Amino acid sequence: MTRRQSVSPLTPGERRGRALSTTIILFHEAIAARLGMSSAEWKCLGFLEEHGPLTPGQLAALSGFTTGAITGIVDRLERSGYVRRTRHASDRRSVIVHPLKLAKIKRQTAPIFASLGRAMNTVTARYTANELALIDDYLDRITRVLQQETERLK
Repeated sequence: MTRRQSVSPLTPGERRGRALSTTIILFHEAIAARLGMSSAEWKCLGFLEEHGPLTPGQLAALSGFTTGAITGIVDRLERSGYVRRTRHASDRRSVIVHPLKLAKIKRQTAPIFASLGRAMNTVTARYTANELALIDDYLDRITRVLQQETERLK
């Protein structure tokens, strides 16, 4: 006879946290799928949009992916025409990854983010300025904690 492991029930806060995390991941998966890429590729392209051209090593450091994984991601993005590799000007052994088609991607994703923005505005309209400031502070602190815990895992 096998014994079931005792699993303690999640608190309401833990359930909300898991639901939010899962929903955010699935939202970005859906956007990536709409663009014909994986969520890892979508996120790496986002780093390139935010920071400009990067070396694969820099992209790995920002994303937390291994350099081997970054090679595969950049290969797929390059085959799809979303990035271009060029030789590094001062280090001939290295390459720079340049984002491409950012305007096209923004056109494709603008309706998605506009819809999300309208829905979020409906949610935030029910809160006072003080309540929103408190929520912003909470989210900033949670983001910092997640960043710190992610770094600890590396």
